Amino acid sequence: MANKETIKQARIGISGTGFIGVGLHRRIPQCAGMKIGRVLTRRPLASVGGIDAALLTNSIDELIENSDLVVECSGDVLRASTVIDRVLSAGLPVVTMCAEFHVTVGSYFCTRGVLTDAEGDQPGSLAALHEEAVDMGFHPLVYGNMKGFLNHNPIKEEVEHWARRGGISPVQVTSFTDGTKMQIENALVANGLGATIMQRGMIGLQNALLEDAAIAYGRKALSIHTPIVDYVLNPRLPAGVFIVSEHLSEPPDVLRYYKLGEGPFYTLLRPYHLCHLELPRTIRRVLDGRGPLLNNSPAPRINVAAVAKNDLAAGTRIETAIGGHEVRGEAVIIEVLPDAPPIGLLSGATLRHSVSAGQTIMLSDVDIPDNIVRMAWESTRPKKSN
Repeated sequence: MANKETIKQARIGISGTGFIGVGLHRRIPQCAGMKIGRVLTRRPLASVGGIDAALLTNSIDELIENSDLVVECSGDVLRASTVIDRVLSAGLPVVTMCAEFHVTVGSYFCTRGVLTDAEGDQPGSLAALHEEAVDMGFHPLVYGNMKGFLNHNPIKEEVEHWARRGGISPVQVTSFTDGTKMQIENALVANGLGATIMQRGMIGLQNALLEDAAIAYGRKALSIHTPIVDYVLNPRLPAGVFIVSEHLSEPPDVLRYYKLGEGPFYTLLRPYHLCHLELPRTIRRVLDGRGPLLNNSPAPRINVAAVAKNDLAAGTRIETAIGGHEVRGEAVIIEVLPDAPPIGLLSGATLRHSVSAGQTIMLSDVDIPDNIVRMAWESTRPKKSN
């Protein structure tokens, strides 16, 4: 556990100068006992806006030397893996806002030191709500995400419009719109909190009221005696998360008095997720020695496989797997599709032969770059028995 003197002087390093990194750079100085050490970027330093120039660096070594804890929020699996490998080797804890990294290779890195995803994005928000629910005696059955819009193959012009409007990258907009991000988020929650999925890609009830979805999903979880992750697709719902629970000891009339309904399923709603505004809570948690909030676990059950968006010819190079135009992600059970590589592994991969729209990309379909991401994934991939 960090002592009080360490907490008072905690230097927070930031890896990434996108939307989250810039926002966290504004937020950290407002947090008691924290200051920014360095901010790592891949871009030329003079081209980075919104960050104190004296704090910027292109050097991972300089980031490490001036940090007591590092927040990785670059949003890129290869970049995150490279930085986190170095930071954990230096003995520093890591907080992330990058579910893509965790679901791809987080199971390798989470055994090497303190590594956690953060409150503020949907997975961390669900993990925090889970802790609150359990502390109150609830027994979670369903970990739910709420999504307002889904288009598995958005056009470029549509993506660019929403990227300009939101001040985020087209890659991020694409991964949000085609559902890949949400599939990854729920896979991380499943792996970290011991849940599963009812079917490939999850069910995704459409235009349902939250109370109706809670009953439907609660019954399904009870039918398999295992908590599940899923989502509701409804633009009228808030951009937050929810948990459907039982309460095995409290009288139903008491919970009814508390406005939780008739039971037996009770929904706890968190109607927001505020990313970098909430992220310092997880930083504080780690500095206080309370351990990880959420990671992919050393033995994950759920993967997010890549599905071709269009017919793709042999020799096609998948430039950007998560948020690109070639593939999108679907949550799958690893035991069912053990030879489907995670979508986060496929950036820079080349197709060995043609694949059809809707086809799941298997290891035999692609040549994957030889890099730290591939090494980390292969080192934790279950070995086939003879």
